Amino acid sequence: MLLLRCGLALVFIYHGYPKLFGGTERLVESFRAIGLPAYVVYVAGAIEFLGGLALGLGLLTPVAGLLLVFDMAAAMWKYNFNAGIYAVREYELPLILGLASLVVAATGGGPFSLDRPIFGRKPAPVAEPKPTS
Repeated sequence: MLLLRCGLALVFIYHGYPKLFGGTERLVESFRAIGLPAYVVYVAGAIEFLGGLALGLGLLTPVAGLLLVFDMAAAMWKYNFNAGIYAVREYELPLILGLASLVVAATGGGPFSLDRPIFGRKPAPVAEPKPTS
């Protein structure tokens, strides 16, 4: 899970960073060209950048994973399905990123995550055996 989370984090941070911190004007125009309002660039950027950070740290992985699934579903729906569902080459990246995010959301961050010490279950106390007489 650690490797999957880190790989996803790298890709999502890479794609979210420019939507928040650089080249935003060009991206706003691209989003407007497909009928989306300008604020969607910042929403998508925040989900991808912060969701990527959360996955990398293993923090709130079910929430971050689900947000990223919805982000990738929206990307495929508004941007990638223009050539049709049979043009897999057009949507293969958001498809695999969305499915991998769903796996992380469903299974959790794994043993090497911040979710484990923060939200993990504490071990049950061991009951002392009662002496038999």
